[in-house]
Amino acid sequence: MSKIALPIAELKPALTGFAKVISKRMTLPVLNHLKIKRTKDGWIALTATNLDTFVTLRLEQPGEGEPLSLLVSYDELLKTSKACGKGDNILISAAKKNAIKIEYAIGNQIAASEVESLPVEEFPPTPKITGDAFPIPEAVRSAIHEAMECASEDATRLVLNGAYIDTSKKGAHYVVGTDGRHLYSSNSFSLPLKDSLLIPSHKFLGWKEFNNDGEWQLKVGTPQTKDDTAPLQISSRRWRYITRQIDGNYPNWRQVIPTAFATSVEFDPDSVAQMIQTIERMPDHDKINHALGIEVKRNSVNLLCKPAADQPWMPVEILLSLIKGPEATVYLNRHLLIKALEFGLLRLDIIDSLSPLRLSNEGRQIIVMPTRPEGMQPASSPANPPPAKEQNGNGEAEPVNSDTNQPAASTTAAQEERNTMARSNGNGHEPEASKPALETAVEQVEAVKASIKSAVGGLNELLDTLRQVQRDQKSTDKDVQSVRITLEKLQSVKL
Repeated sequence: MSKIALPIAELKPALTGFAKVISKRMTLPVLNHLKIKRTKDGWIALTATNLDTFVTLRLEQPGEGEPLSLLVSYDELLKTSKACGKGDNILISAAKKNAIKIEYAIGNQIAASEVESLPVEEFPPTPKITGDAFPIPEAVRSAIHEAMECASEDATRLVLNGAYIDTSKKGAHYVVGTDGRHLYSSNSFSLPLKDSLLIPSHKFLGWKEFNNDGEWQLKVGTPQTKDDTAPLQISSRRWRYITRQIDGNYPNWRQVIPTAFATSVEFDPDSVAQMIQTIERMPDHDKINHALGIEVKRNSVNLLCKPAADQPWMPVEILLSLIKGPEATVYLNRHLLIKALEFGLLRLDIIDSLSPLRLSNEGRQIIVMPTRPEGMQPASSPANPPPAKEQNGNGEAEPVNSDTNQPAASTTAAQEERNTMARSNGNGHEPEASKPALETAVEQVEAVKASIKSAVGGLNELLDTLRQVQRDQKSTDKDVQSVRITLEKLQSVKL
């Protein structure tokens, strides 16, 4: 039986891509294998899977020989490829039952070894998607990557673990990603899709080689059962990525988009890299929320930081292109600010210190919930923002038209304070006239709401602390394991 030749120049980078699908924690041995197939036309394809995702590479040149399919251990291919030069080939052929033969050059000789394999029939069949493929514009591909960077990684909120392509508005499609603390959206695209898509986040989609392999083509299949999700395929010139969509209804993201901003700031594009470097060097007293202040004055803007919680905020002035509106100060997670700046979102819009703020550029934006100066989370939640309107392609606000939108959230603490001041008689005291019973009852309800919000904020802070403790525990376990290994090595040393 003829052999399949795998050029090292193509195999080595391909193994890096397959590693993003193959996990060492696979429970099924067959999932640690690559399926190598040569068609009757001589084309050679390598496929890896974790049952949910299938990744296939087609080699540049066809080979000679009859159709053949083999399973090869990923670890064996990786080990062998490291011993070969860039211009070498690895030859794969069938040996005895449940074994394959691997041949490669060592100097002027050929080394050969037989390794165990599995029957080809055990490899999961690759889904066949029969829909029509259409190209994904570069702007949409970039938006998908940015949305996935803003998506959640929490396994308990699986529906947020990906990029959502919203096609509910004809001719104005959006790409959305959120983790519940910040939200990314990009408009306005028009794709030949009938239904919205929920593409799971996967590190293979962000792999450099896949993104440099030509234009992406998207193909959406048909669910096998009514309870199943439609599979989708993203292919480049040589690579093919097949996965299942995330099951579930994506939240009504439009209702978290705020409007009616009071203060706007535009950062200087030429100084963004320096600004990011400055933020990364500024002391961080808040290890949970990584709070950083932005102080907008009449003619300047300062970044605020402090090395310890009991010390005052230190201002660092930054370069700007535009300041519009009254003076304001807001605090937010510095990592989210850096992310927005790296995306090129250089316009900052502020309502007040407690309301969601926006970082935007043309049709792209990130909505961020602010933090408190003390490092606590605000009482309000991203799920209950001010009345929502969405933007059209020109950046203009337009009313949201959705049956799932909820009424506006209750007034914030800042609004309540302003209402109280408006009711005062000018010297900071309430009027002596008694209030109607209905007004008193409403105020009591608002006070109860504020208490509930404060309690929810405290629970969120406690949850973040517990997650940090969990991460610290994992780090400690790794350190202990490393010390054990070192001690075992020292014990084995003979003097």
